[in-house]
Amino acid sequence: RELVKRPWQNSCVVGFARFIDLCYWRYFDKLMAEGQQKSQKSDGHVAIIGSGLIGRCWAMLFARAGYSVYIYDIDEAQVQSALEATMPMLQSMESKGLLGAGQSSSEVHQRISGCNNLPEAMKGSFHVQECVPENLELKKKVFGSLDELASDTVVLSSSTSCIAPSTFTENLKHRSQCIVSHPVNPPYYITMVELVPAPWTDPDVTQRTRTLMTEIGQSPVTLKKEVNGFILNRLQYALIMEAWRLVEDGVCSPEDVDTAMVEGLAPRYSFMGIFEVMHLNAEGIEDYCQRYGANISRVCESQTPVRQLAGPTLDSINQAMVTKTPLEKLGERRKWRDERLAALAVHKKEMTGKGSQK
Repeated sequence: RELVKRPWQNSCVVGFARFIDLCYWRYFDKLMAEGQQKSQKSDGHVAIIGSGLIGRCWAMLFARAGYSVYIYDIDEAQVQSALEATMPMLQSMESKGLLGAGQSSSEVHQRISGCNNLPEAMKGSFHVQECVPENLELKKKVFGSLDELASDTVVLSSSTSCIAPSTFTENLKHRSQCIVSHPVNPPYYITMVELVPAPWTDPDVTQRTRTLMTEIGQSPVTLKKEVNGFILNRLQYALIMEAWRLVEDGVCSPEDVDTAMVEGLAPRYSFMGIFEVMHLNAEGIEDYCQRYGANISRVCESQTPVRQLAGPTLDSINQAMVTKTPLEKLGERRKWRDERLAALAVHKKEMTGKGSQK
């Protein structure tokens, strides 16, 4: 009776009840989503085909995200070596705060198992990541074997850096489930992954793979069609070719090319893409193109023909490189490089955590 006498109170009570109901269902939906995620992680595992460096890196990324992982190789000794090698790498990631969610290296390592029986590695897997050497005939052979054992739902993914998926999946029964997921080395510090579907890849497979890559902490980019070199190497090779041309034409020394990269281009490009750099270097990208477009085209017209990476120019560049880093010091320099990449990864993680745009 009191509520009828006071309509405004009646409205408040109903509104509050609706608010409580909304909160309940949002909380219920969250629990269901978490339950589905946990179910996916418990109902299947990831199979890594090949126990080399890239295979080990993939194993750590999937295990860090909570997935059970089988590393497969035909050589049992290779499998054991891979399992042993992943532990110090995980410990290094833990020391830098890159394992996430308060996990220890031992907890993550326990999710990684070894296997030298392919049917055993494939059974129950929802994602297979192939990591064998870059050889087309070998890829065809391996994917033929995977095809014979694959379920109708598992994703068959290759780590190839340059071989189009259509060249080794065309005649497979499960070809619609095949895709390339090309990482950058080392993928636990450099997170970009190139996703390259074949013309017959099911779009759902592409989306599932992209979602999975994001979930495990990577930054996927998806090619809309196959192209020689994918994205990363096309950009990288264009830069290499122009660097080579500058030295070969006597414009500058190899050392000065590297300085121009390290002290000029690289700082901005380590946290900002090329189009955004253009966008900020004028009053938007349209203004940039109006101001500088004609000159950019004139410069690029002179960037021909393609040069061969050999001959006297190679001798000159080689001399500069071995003077700076003798061959016997390459391991030491690689270690220094990886430490710097780790520090950059930590810095970028802190930037993202503070709300900075990625």
